[in-house]
Amino acid sequence: MIAAQAALETRMLLRNGEQLLLTVVIPTLLLVLFSSVDIVDTGAGRAVDFLTPGVLALAVMSTAFTGQAIATGFERRYGVLKRLAASPLPRWGLMTAKTASVLVTEVLQVVLLTVIAFALGWSPHGNPFVVLLLMVVGTAAFSGLGLLMAGTLKAEATLAAANLVFLLLLVGGGVVVPLDKFPPVAQDALGLLPVSALSGGLRDVLQHGAGMPWGDLAILAVWAVAALAAAGKFFRWE
Repeated sequence: MIAAQAALETRMLLRNGEQLLLTVVIPTLLLVLFSSVDIVDTGAGRAVDFLTPGVLALAVMSTAFTGQAIATGFERRYGVLKRLAASPLPRWGLMTAKTASVLVTEVLQVVLLTVIAFALGWSPHGNPFVVLLLMVVGTAAFSGLGLLMAGTLKAEATLAAANLVFLLLLVGGGVVVPLDKFPPVAQDALGLLPVSALSGGLRDVLQHGAGMPWGDLAILAVWAVAALAAAGKFFRWE
């Protein structure tokens, strides 16, 4: 039942034009545009080496947070979650299926963006296991935040808030604009955001060949635990 629901969730996501815009089109356009045109000063080295880790973090956020929050919010509004909760599929099974759908979509995103980045001349470094761990913990953090938003706000409010947060974090989360371009006070605050921690950690590993970025991993872990706990406590099925 979980596998069938996960396959359904994945098909619905991939058929949704707005979701494809968030998960595929925007990250791809950002990667190609900012790697090809000197719009933002990304520091020493090639722009694609700086941008690719940030765009990978954006892809995780777009799927686990923005896409999941909007889809789940409208499912809750239209009574889909209430009906599924009364089906033989247990509630934990439904959430597991949603998580599996997010992971499948992220794999497709990473493959696509990696191919494009290599075509643009990307030269990654570091341990793939560290990259995988950062993305998994980042997915947990964003998924918890997305479910918390979808389970507490009205669908229309979720739609507006999720898209607004996506745009704000795209600009201020170290995805395409380095955090050192912001004032020092803002840098400290922005560095605590989950997308900043994920993009910064991925950049340390993939661009600079660093080991485990423990500080960024700790920030993501705190966000993941807090968001999932809050979602589990405050999520309303109706």
